[in-house]
Amino acid sequence: MNDMGRFRQAVVEWAAGGAGASGAGAAARELAAGAGLRTVVLVEGGSDRVAVEALAARHGRDLDEERVSVVPLGGATSIGRFVDLCGPEGLDVRLAGLCDVAEERFFRRALERAGIGSDLTPDGLESLGFYLCDADLEDELIRSLGADLIQHVVEEQGELRAFRTFQNQPAQRDRTVEQHLHRFLGTHSGRKAQYARELVSSLDLDRTPRPLERLLAHL
Repeated sequence: MNDMGRFRQAVVEWAAGGAGASGAGAAARELAAGAGLRTVVLVEGGSDRVAVEALAARHGRDLDEERVSVVPLGGATSIGRFVDLCGPEGLDVRLAGLCDVAEERFFRRALERAGIGSDLTPDGLESLGFYLCDADLEDELIRSLGADLIQHVVEEQGELRAFRTFQNQPAQRDRTVEQHLHRFLGTHSGRKAQYARELVSSLDLDRTPRPLERLLAHL
């Protein structure tokens, strides 16, 4: 694991609190200073981190080499804690982020409380490097790639039969194929991360979802 990976691990443990938080905080501070940490990108979950890093790689960029750490919050409601630790009152590094549109209020409040902007609108958030997914990153990718291509990716992953079985469940029969795909991709965390990487790898870069494109440009 490189310095950015160790920093990410340390700051997540620090934010979680508990017996190891003090040591994790000291490690995070040491790594941030020693590695020349430039930016912390706050995203909701591990699949979002995978997508951001995969898109950077598609553009020939290594965010670790650029001293950018993409940190999953484990849920949007934790954003305040991470802003406190990494923002002006903590490590004082540049922050950026990606979140679902429904969770915008948590990000906005955390940034305002930390003195990073005031009366923030979606445009105001973007000016700070925080971008909203409508409704979430999976939805953004489904719209960009289209249902047919995503089903091809599912087939390549050896899960098309499982997907067809899922589609035939009574609760799914009145839903669209796009809704089926969204639910199927998110049925467990391992699958979300797996497909985040595969879908970004299959993406026509000219059709990159706007929040991902703008975030990467900001970095």
